[in-house]
Amino acid sequence: MSPVTITAGDFTVDADLLAAAFGLDQAAVKAKMQAGEITSLCEAGMDTDAGRFRLSFRHQTRMLKLILDTDGAVLSKSMEITGRPKRPYMLGSPDWVPPVRAG
Repeated sequence: MSPVTITAGDFTVDADLLAAAFGLDQAAVKAKMQAGEITSLCEAGMDTDAGRFRLSFRHQTRMLKLILDTDGAVLSKSMEITGRPKRPYMLGSPDWVPPVRAG
């Protein structure tokens, strides 16, 4: 069974996969996702990558990337070190930087 299921365009990833990737337990993965400390992004392939999806999960300085087919089978898995952890800045704090917009 694949650690990823796709149902009506929604992706469900087994918490064991994320826990192993980030060195956490399942409960910590769920709590950190709910708190926004683990973020995710889903991208659909285009052109030569049509029919594939890339799921990216970021936690602190690490990013797990999964390439999937339309059945949810994991075609490749990679882990990247992304540098400094993202931390939220509060509006008006000395560290706050306004977002950059494409013009």
